[in-house]
Amino acid sequence: MNNLNSILLEGNLVRDPELSYTPKGTPVCTFSVATHRYFKQEEEYQEETSYFDVTVWNRLAEVCGEYLTKGRGVRVVGRLKQDRWENGEGKTRSKVHIIAEHVEFKPKLKELGEGAGAEDPGAEDAADAVAEGQAELPASA
Repeated sequence: MNNLNSILLEGNLVRDPELSYTPKGTPVCTFSVATHRYFKQEEEYQEETSYFDVTVWNRLAEVCGEYLTKGRGVRVVGRLKQDRWENGEGKTRSKVHIIAEHVEFKPKLKELGEGAGAEDPGAEDAADAVAEGQAELPASA
């Protein structure tokens, strides 16, 4: 029987994504997402920021590498994965990261010179097309 391992995360990219390829040619993209939580403690509002590493594979990795940039908002659906290893001193180390199965791009505001407040939905359409199993990017992307 499988246990439930599912995560939904929404935040902004901390830096530009890194796209690379395995020796067999499989695309893999990694990026970090910052999330913010606001809460009230003793009549004062507090902010808590958390950072999560995300790994995306295959065609969706290529789309993320092409369209995502630092600061862009994303919604990630995936699972948690724990890597374990021994460091040089023989101590066991571990790290938990997210394996994304679906990535939604939040609308990106165009530069002020191009019309303040206008959205650029092209990349969001491209990510949705890949997520739905279409092999090609739509012409609008």
